[in-house]
Amino acid sequence: MRALMMVVILLSVSASTSYAAGQFRVGDHGEEIAEIQGQLVLLGYDVMADGTFGAATVDAIKNFQKSCGIKADGLIGPATYSALLGKDMPDLSHNAGYLAGSIVSASMNYIGVPYVFGGTSPYGFDCSGYVQYVFAKAGISIPRTADVQYEFGTPIPTTDLVSGDLVFFSTYTYGASHVGIYLGDNNFIHASSSRGVTIDSLGSSYWSSHYIGARRIL
Repeated sequence: MRALMMVVILLSVSASTSYAAGQFRVGDHGEEIAEIQGQLVLLGYDVMADGTFGAATVDAIKNFQKSCGIKADGLIGPATYSALLGKDMPDLSHNAGYLAGSIVSASMNYIGVPYVFGGTSPYGFDCSGYVQYVFAKAGISIPRTADVQYEFGTPIPTTDLVSGDLVFFSTYTYGASHVGIYLGDNNFIHASSSRGVTIDSLGSSYWSSHYIGARRIL
């Protein structure tokens, strides 16, 4: 239980900080990050334009900020963005990374809610009802059941999973019969029939043996 609470705390902090202050930062993903990295490459900085804001990107941004007389904090706010790309920073409230952070943050609010077959509210969720409810809180409409959710969005390999992606499992029947929300670090949150809304690892013996794929909605 203590380990689970530590995971919840760490993931909650991560979700609440991603894009929350109108900044790009370590851990963010997407086309905007690749564009930033591409400009850094053109300026001669040692970074790959892979769309993932990692340690090398932080170092490059800090060095760029120093060269421009901007506070070297490794964060990409409006001043750094404008100096680097020569244009205003986009509204991150419509960014996929922002939405993913909102979804992950919202998902944490229901840990411990009991499992109810057919449940679609905080009084009780089933797996797909929980996922649909959390996405709706972020203003995103998705289908109701796991099997239909599995046909929704873009199929992605496990190696490309990022926070906010949906992960699917074949449990009590053939095909996609269970769904959860990927949190990062190989963890996902879902409405378990035995424990209610909880966090589990994709690497556990049970879930790894029942895993069938993932979909990206954002």
